Amino acid sequence: MYGDILLVVLIIIGLIGRSHIITTAACVLLVIKLISLDRYLPTIERRGLELGLLFLTMGVLVPFASERITYKDIASMVTTWPGILALLGGAIATYMNGKGLELLKIDPQLIVGLVIGSIFGIIFLKGIPVGPLMAAGITAFLLKVFTFVFDKLK
Repeated sequence: MYGDILLVVLIIIGLIGRSHIITTAACVLLVIKLISLDRYLPTIERRGLELGLLFLTMGVLVPFASERITYKDIASMVTTWPGILALLGGAIATYMNGKGLELLKIDPQLIVGLVIGSIFGIIFLKGIPVGPLMAAGITAFLLKVFTFVFDKLK
């Protein structure tokens, strides 16, 4: 019963924060629970992130497949400062996302804080939600910094 209530709370938070992905995911999981398909939850937990990352990567690669990115575009990535910085930014972001994924696998209940933090960012900082992986990656980085700083103070 507690899980159902938490999913409803996440649906409400997702609606308030205009996070359609969180809202939809919580709704689908609630339906799965309500129609007694709970036995599939471990499989969804184990394979859901992989499947989501597969579709995300496919979405990012569509411009290559549809030939909207030209050789000139690729050449400018390695010959201009904005292109080089974009490569660096992409590499750092994916590294941080990987650390976020590791953190969420170790401590999945952090997703509630990430969602609420995203809502605060949307409301008070006029931000745009980009997903829990980047938020978890930044959280993993902050945890490392805090651990490093506070271990030095002891």
